[in-house]
Amino acid sequence: MNLSANYMGISLKNPLVASASPLTYTLDGVRRLAASGVGAIVMHSLFEEELVSDAEHQARLLEAGSESFAESLSYFPDTLAPKASKHYLGLLERAVNAVEVPVIASLNGATPGGWTTHARDMENAGATAIELNIHMIPVGPGIDGRGVEDLHVEILQQVKAVVSVPIAIKLSPYFSSVGEMASRLDKAGADGIVLFSRFMHPRIDPESLEVIPSVGLSDPAESRLPQTWVALLYGRLEATIVAAGGVEQADDVVSYILAGADAVMTASALLRHGPGYAENLLDGLARWMARKGFDALDQVRGMLAVQSSSDETTWERTQYVDALRAANANLQGPW
Repeated sequence: MNLSANYMGISLKNPLVASASPLTYTLDGVRRLAASGVGAIVMHSLFEEELVSDAEHQARLLEAGSESFAESLSYFPDTLAPKASKHYLGLLERAVNAVEVPVIASLNGATPGGWTTHARDMENAGATAIELNIHMIPVGPGIDGRGVEDLHVEILQQVKAVVSVPIAIKLSPYFSSVGEMASRLDKAGADGIVLFSRFMHPRIDPESLEVIPSVGLSDPAESRLPQTWVALLYGRLEATIVAAGGVEQADDVVSYILAGADAVMTASALLRHGPGYAENLLDGLARWMARKGFDALDQVRGMLAVQSSSDETTWERTQYVDALRAANANLQGPW
């Protein structure tokens, strides 16, 4: 059975990618993921807030020292890499050397500053590719939507200009036109489009009268939105398409590939069941292919995608109406 896949020009032994999660905070976790058989590993994100905090702290130290000693700058190394960055790059380099599967670095931020420097450092540390997770929700009423879109393109172009490894954009589902945004990023040089990033919304606790940070694992129902967009974008982009969210069973992996995904990411299932659960997902995929008479993923990929000759709006509207009709029929009863 040939499960090999291609992600941004990177050859993978299979389409299952372990996405960013707490499992990649340690070298042992990275090794366990690799041993489970995944095709690639995305490291946890290096956050802009960590870098800004470290930089501000170092700036205060330098300012205080320079006021006291004329030659105080000689006490500091030439390269003042923030602590968070040094730790991340060290772990990334050890991970790349410890496992044989591709290791993809991840940057999570909201502004253009600093992306290029840290992307270059990640490439130098051995990252096979870099995933840009641009976490920006235009929550203020005065924030222009087109400006947010332009910012994504600007960040991508800046990073592409200074590194040679493939660059993926992990896209938000909250654009007014996801298809047009994906197309703009594709034309701007994105090597991969990941659909979609998950936002960890806080909850309001009526007893403590506090806003509580809340992180929940995904469930299979969450796969429907990215699955729809994978099917709509298949064959319309030069960039490879990666599905993310809601993978719990092998059938979820199969469905994404039928929709047209080049690779499928999972984190929640591996956190819920342990890294070794990847073997279950891959075994289930292989068994399904054998049962259906397929020998390679290329025979499966995009079978249920929206054909390029189809009208996407009509297709989506038809699915919407059919779903409502089916729901109404199922809910009819003696009442």
